[in-house]
Amino acid sequence: MSRQTPPELVRHVAATTGLPEPIAERVVTDVMAYFAETVEDYVRRRHQELKRRERRNDDIWPTIAGELRERPVAAAELSERQLRRIVYG
Repeated sequence: MSRQTPPELVRHVAATTGLPEPIAERVVTDVMAYFAETVEDYVRRRHQELKRRERRNDDIWPTIAGELRERPVAAAELSERQLRRIVYG
């Protein structure tokens, strides 16, 4: 178990899901890594994903702003201008 993966959480996930501990550890590690993504990395990744789906920036910025508000550890409120600066510099 890595130092970053809380053993009590791994045991809890294993006990409540019936998963073997090695798989529960992998799940916990994956979830922790997902939520450890920086705001900037999240904005860039989501912008690329939405552009690949042929969405327009006028639709993308409110979508990303709304998603950021819903994350378990919410990011600071960002304006469309701040979001554009993260993506385009």
